[in-house]
Amino acid sequence: MPTGKLCVLFLGFAFFVSSAASSVLLAQQPAAPSKDELTLLYGDHKSVVLSAADLKAVPHISVTIHNPHTNADETYSGVRLADLLAKVGAPLGSELRGKALASYVVATGSDGYKAVLALGEIDPGFHPGEVLVADTMDGKPLDAHSGPFKLVVTEDKRPARSVRNLVSIELKSAN
Repeated sequence: MPTGKLCVLFLGFAFFVSSAASSVLLAQQPAAPSKDELTLLYGDHKSVVLSAADLKAVPHISVTIHNPHTNADETYSGVRLADLLAKVGAPLGSELRGKALASYVVATGSDGYKAVLALGEIDPGFHPGEVLVADTMDGKPLDAHSGPFKLVVTEDKRPARSVRNLVSIELKSAN
């Protein structure tokens, strides 16, 4: 068989397998959370769903980061991710040792964008940076492009792990 036909046949087969696998994966995914809610998940534990009002009720801190895309400083206000993860029983503080150090979070935006952070990067007693679930920027609620919630990571040199339109945070373990 000529090489060109074999290549086309192989690519067609790969597309079919990829499409079939995607269909199975999509069928197994839970329903997407509302854009106006933030879902915290931790293994077999119960999930916690937070509204904008719930987030406003938790103590906020402010951080300023430089956004290289806009070449401007941005000041965000929000809740430490560690404080939110404490609500689902995450191993933080003195519990963050041994096997717990293999824990990480997957932050997901409403568009499917995902970022991963080690739990050690999130615990303020373990790492100098701040990781926030922000609800305001420069004193104003986040706009429709970024909010209502945005994950903000202060120690990153680029804002690639700052997840806009944040809808879920899942705590997992590499163990």
